[in-house]
Amino acid sequence: MAWTRGDMAARAARELQDGFYVNLGIGIPTLVANHIPAGVEVTLQSENGMLGIGPFPFAGEEDADLINAGKQTISELPQSAYFGSDQSFAMIRGGHIDLTVLGAMEVAENGDIANWMIPGKMIKGMGGAMDLVAGVKKIIVVMEHTSKNGDAKFIPACTLPLTGKNVVDMIITDLCVFSRPDHDSPFALVELAPGVTEGEVAERTTAHYLPLQAA
Repeated sequence: MAWTRGDMAARAARELQDGFYVNLGIGIPTLVANHIPAGVEVTLQSENGMLGIGPFPFAGEEDADLINAGKQTISELPQSAYFGSDQSFAMIRGGHIDLTVLGAMEVAENGDIANWMIPGKMIKGMGGAMDLVAGVKKIIVVMEHTSKNGDAKFIPACTLPLTGKNVVDMIITDLCVFSRPDHDSPFALVELAPGVTEGEVAERTTAHYLPLQAA
């Protein structure tokens, strides 16, 4: 039984540490805001100019003026602060964000990530992902293990335009978790979703990685 999108977000939330400043990317990563562990205080940052983001609002309580970088309605907290994009990206580029959770279309076995465009398809722009992978201390990717047509997304080398080179620290998919202690080490399989076997992961992964028992 593979993890759901909510399960993947909850697994990513387990990597949050008390006092962290955290940026959440578009898609599944935004769900992390609803799974922050009890007793852990983190400050969520959005590159469109907000520090201190609350959970998604309940139906009927949305404020159209309060949105995240993915244009989803969000809630504010008593300590929320607002600012321009220049200050937001100064926080990111200055190394003041501890962790970011991003989606991806491809991740290579050496930690390269491609998550901002598919050639020939309409895109809205690169967004803040290139700044995030260059300026944030820890990069976690949350993505489906395979594409809609069944192709592996954790692969030997990215085929799409890169967002960053050798930057990913952890990969969380609907099947498992890969992690590495530093950017000079290979990824290792460190956790399986309930009911998923190592064989299933191997069948759907073309990247080289260390097996679970060697992690």
